Amino acid sequence: MAQHPDATMRPRLRKRRSAVAIAAGVVTFGLVLTGCTDASDPDGEGSFDFSGKEVGAMSDFTVGTTFKATEPVEFSMLYRDHEAYPLKEDWPILTALDANQNVSFDFEVKPRSDWAQARSTVIAAGESPEIVTVSYPGEETQFVAGGALLPVSDFVQYMPNYQDKVEKWGLQGDLDNLRQADGKYYILPSFAEILRPQYTYAVRADIFTELGLSLEPKTFDEFAEELEAVKKAYPDKFPISDRWTDADPLGATLNFAAPSFGTNAGWGYGDGTWWNGSEFVYTGATDEYKNLISYYAGLVSDGLMDPASVGQSDDQAKAKFANSESFVIATNDQEILTLRSALTEVGNTDAEVAMIRVPGGPAGENLQAGGRLGAGILLSSKAAESEHFKALLQFVDWLYYSDEGLEFAKWGVEGEQFTKSGDTRTFTADWDRNGLNPGAPKALNVDGGFSNGVFMGTEGSTSDLLLSMAREETVDFINDMVSTKTQLPSAPAAPLTDIEQEQASIWRTALKDHVWQATAQFITGQRPLSEWDAYVSELEGLNLQQYIDLVNSAQKRQADALAGGGDEK
Repeated sequence: MAQHPDATMRPRLRKRRSAVAIAAGVVTFGLVLTGCTDASDPDGEGSFDFSGKEVGAMSDFTVGTTFKATEPVEFSMLYRDHEAYPLKEDWPILTALDANQNVSFDFEVKPRSDWAQARSTVIAAGESPEIVTVSYPGEETQFVAGGALLPVSDFVQYMPNYQDKVEKWGLQGDLDNLRQADGKYYILPSFAEILRPQYTYAVRADIFTELGLSLEPKTFDEFAEELEAVKKAYPDKFPISDRWTDADPLGATLNFAAPSFGTNAGWGYGDGTWWNGSEFVYTGATDEYKNLISYYAGLVSDGLMDPASVGQSDDQAKAKFANSESFVIATNDQEILTLRSALTEVGNTDAEVAMIRVPGGPAGENLQAGGRLGAGILLSSKAAESEHFKALLQFVDWLYYSDEGLEFAKWGVEGEQFTKSGDTRTFTADWDRNGLNPGAPKALNVDGGFSNGVFMGTEGSTSDLLLSMAREETVDFINDMVSTKTQLPSAPAAPLTDIEQEQASIWRTALKDHVWQATAQFITGQRPLSEWDAYVSELEGLNLQQYIDLVNSAQKRQADALAGGGDEK
């Protein structure tokens, strides 16, 4: 992608005021659309009338075409501002988009620390910018009833790169699971060609090697045996003192461990439902969930895991690891660098830290959760009223879904931020990311705006780009996980109506709060597992059955509509 000769020009960019006036009402989307269709229409029948809405649009935009608006266009964007790389008006990504795509932005900036609430406030007020960034599948559901969001499934037929990725990577089934009760979906998620597992345990490899222990335990039972050996050698220490647990009990750890036990948990607990192959059941009441919790309760009772793991702060857990008070802690492919630095800072330069492949469990040795749809964007229903609506669809399609746009958003401008020889990319002298170019004065995200979750799905891209900035150990970990483990199948869609969603939300919240409380109590031993049946009865008293009946009814309704071949909308 060529850089404009005047790369220092100031982009046409405005930051909107963060204060939002409450609108008189949200535009009803049905008044905007005429004869549109969605991606489930295999014949592509129906169309949207773009009359008066093609300013800046290209007439020959297709897969492989570099998008450049035929005249300058400005798109409004709700921007999630990351504290580690706050928005700068002179970022090269913005000057390049202005020069090469003829695109600038009217930003409304909200901090990452308050992103979910700020986004909700803006959308509920009916004042949402055209593009709402960094939204995960499922987070859009709360906004559908108000008519503030565009049913994007009606418009992906005008996004050739999007459609190309869906077909090549077999993603249509995943997208169908995003459909709401009206048969449409309202989010444009990021796409990943392959799964990109990130979370597992970090272990003190030097200690494990010293004791003759494997760094590749096949099962969680084998892992527990290794922890027993560590405890025997270091009786005054807890082998594990865990992190990411102050908000959700063992949120990260239970999330990556759960698939091996045939369930979901922690950060992956979701709405609390689990598809058992024939119907939905309530996750927190299943035998599989009990087995998972029992495993970690056993680690605590045997002195293999610090009971403070449930509730302590990240800083406390990391300090124990750095000071060799523990030897195992949850990590990801970036945080492992922080753990190594912490050990070095306390003078332990001989320590070695390694990521292990997630062990198997009762459900099998080779299962992993996760999907290939990640954080993406929402479009305001008002975008369809804009004179540049078609250009907006083309730009979004190019930046978020074309190979060229994805490379640009991640690496920058070829010849400016990086050079390329075949499939190998190399940073130019001034630029760095993740320590790949030590000593370079500029960070790609901080000083360039690239590798920024706002402009690219951090979970989504081609396999080449997903691994292009990863360290060798990260590539090895991902390849090991992907090559040896099978992704658990996705549950079928069970879209609720607006009224059902309102009721389900009340039940769901009360149930999850109780599960969280009991999970922490069971693991730490504050509540004996002999009270499991009593706990399940408590969940039933919180409308467990009514909630599950509602979800199963919605699933059957959706399945019947699809099986009938009719218009499920």
